[in-house]
Amino acid sequence: MPQKTRITDEEALAYHLNPTPGKIEVRASTAMTTQRDLSLAYSPGVAVPVKAIAEDPATSYDYTSRGNMVAVISNGTAILGLGNLGALASKPVMEGKAVLFKKFADVNAIDLELDTEDVDEFVNAVKLMGPSFGGINLEDIKAPECFIIEDRLKELMDIPVFHDDQHGTAVICAAGLINALHLSGKKIEDCKIVLNGAGAAGIACIELIKAMGAQHNNCIVCDTKGVIWQGRSDGMNQWKSAHAVVTEARSLEEAMQDADVFLGVSVKGAVTEDMIRSMAPNPVIFAMANPDPEITPEEAHSVREDAIVATGRSDYPNQVNNVLGFPYLFRGALDIHARAINDQMKIACAEALAKLAREDVPDEVALAYGTKLSFGRDYIIPTPFDPRLIYTIPPAVAKAGMDTGVARRPIVDMEAYELTLKSRLDPTASILQSLYVRARAEQARMIFAEGDDARVVRAAASYARSGLGHAIVVGRQEEVEGFLKEAGMSDAVDDIEVVNAATVPNLAEMGDYLYARLQRQGYDQRDCYRLASRDRHVFAAMLLQQGYGDGMITGATRKSAQVLSQINQVFDAEAKDGAVGISAVLHNGRMVLVADTLVHEWPSAEDLANIAEQAAGVARKLGLVPRVAFCSFSNFGYPVSERATKMADAPSVLDGRGVDFEYEGEMTVDVALNREVMAQYPFCRLTGPANILVMPARHSASISVKMMQEMAGATVIGPILTGIDRQVKICSTTATVNDILNMAIMAACKVG
Repeated sequence: MPQKTRITDEEALAYHLNPTPGKIEVRASTAMTTQRDLSLAYSPGVAVPVKAIAEDPATSYDYTSRGNMVAVISNGTAILGLGNLGALASKPVMEGKAVLFKKFADVNAIDLELDTEDVDEFVNAVKLMGPSFGGINLEDIKAPECFIIEDRLKELMDIPVFHDDQHGTAVICAAGLINALHLSGKKIEDCKIVLNGAGAAGIACIELIKAMGAQHNNCIVCDTKGVIWQGRSDGMNQWKSAHAVVTEARSLEEAMQDADVFLGVSVKGAVTEDMIRSMAPNPVIFAMANPDPEITPEEAHSVREDAIVATGRSDYPNQVNNVLGFPYLFRGALDIHARAINDQMKIACAEALAKLAREDVPDEVALAYGTKLSFGRDYIIPTPFDPRLIYTIPPAVAKAGMDTGVARRPIVDMEAYELTLKSRLDPTASILQSLYVRARAEQARMIFAEGDDARVVRAAASYARSGLGHAIVVGRQEEVEGFLKEAGMSDAVDDIEVVNAATVPNLAEMGDYLYARLQRQGYDQRDCYRLASRDRHVFAAMLLQQGYGDGMITGATRKSAQVLSQINQVFDAEAKDGAVGISAVLHNGRMVLVADTLVHEWPSAEDLANIAEQAAGVARKLGLVPRVAFCSFSNFGYPVSERATKMADAPSVLDGRGVDFEYEGEMTVDVALNREVMAQYPFCRLTGPANILVMPARHSASISVKMMQEMAGATVIGPILTGIDRQVKICSTTATVNDILNMAIMAACKVG
């Protein structure tokens, strides 16, 4: 079971503060660099689409961003489990929801916080903004107002209006229930179903399940006052009354007798082991209260081994996670220019999710979760980072929308539509999640060499508090404690181990090892002891060599070339030894590896081939299928230059080695990365854009990476030092806390 990540209030605030306040920004999608661009974008050119939309409103989807724009709207009356904290306080949550839309389904979203608890004011404000958006996602609005607001907006607006707190949970719950009943051999129409929690999510769950075939009289709904039975008057409203049944049961405990299914969207501890014991054979238990379930899987399984259990928690199997639903529901709805999201579209989403969980799980998904996943009691719902979601769920939603007549623009070629969805996939999210989970499984002892830098200390604390493994910081105890105190993480000092030359018992043994290694390179014994005791980079490398840790992170306080020379005192980390530096560049949902950014100054054709093989190995450990481009200023022999000859020779070297990955060159970067430009060279052996760029020299590799980082805002992980027999990762002096943490995760996963 994955360990639970621990974060402090200070860490959460710092995340939302740096590098810029908040979690979203707006960028132009068209060129705005010349006077002509300005004339087209604004006056006079903009008048043309204005007139076209006035004549035919449907063209607003063609000439504006409306067709891929969702508004995430709240008044903050029910923020997470925190209650009514107001519109402004809800903004961090709404920004987060907007980010999830973009990350998982490439849907643009903007958050809007409405400072009113008046239903009429809220409805009117949203209605008036209708022309701006292709859909409305309501969020964190308390019941019963959320029911009224959603119903009225659905009547008034001709775009999808979806309250995710209700229907998001319901859809994922329904998907899991389909598979749980499939495993237990039961039919939904025959099941006795008990729901505890008659708020927004609970009512939506029971309504969707009834729409799927559950019988009204077989469904018992409970709230804080007990069973909702026909004739009850206390604490009732029209939404609860719609689910009142004729029953003798008056308490949750009585309702649970012989129940086939329990659905909980209530509070921690609402269900006891005795209640679970009283359920029918092969009970289905969805304890979805957050952050803590009504009953934990351990408690449920202790009395019922035949139970199938789901929760809302990521550290248990079968997480009922809304992110599996709302991004893809809206993706499908937007792509048909839908007037609404109806029950049939929600059911189609649930059925598609259920079907996906029953299919063979790709290796990259298993890699991301550190285990082989297969359909069964502990895997009834797909995982959020399954890359198939983006091209599996939206087509099912779109088809249901077309079949039920809410599509303004039906999709004619579904196969072509699926291909466009695949092109929207952001592979970096699943890759980074894969590394994170693998690191948690490894529980590596990570040595952070530079405890005299606040960034390094904070990264080490985050490594430990995220449950990734044991963090060892080389530094002075009082200095480390000071850094943590300044960061508001004083309690994290107990999570890390601080070591230095004065605290390790085998310093003399380290000095002896260095002397044996360096005595014929001009070092005497005193020099070696001084190196071992006074240089943190050498000392940390010696800790790693002596087996004190599984990996080492350094480079944040000293130039990479200097750090590499110090590490080479302990390990063979030179070009002649096969060492290579590879930087991972993440930008616009794409990951490209650039090599060699650290070791080889001016590699030969043989060296370039070696670099390509090392980079291919790193790519595979990251879950990528390697496609190598040997980059130059020339393409396939033109223009002719002896400086480019080695880039053309390197593929020939690989030809002779019979490697099992794609490679090509010499070629310019635009040919390597742009599918359309590459198509101008039909003889090119690459089947798609390259994800490994082997550069002619270290200077060109380094320049390329740093330019992408500074000019394009790319995230750079590395250089990843590979080709040596230990996990040593060298950060840059400009590395952030997150960059350093990413390097530690790479080391834990033995990437390189």
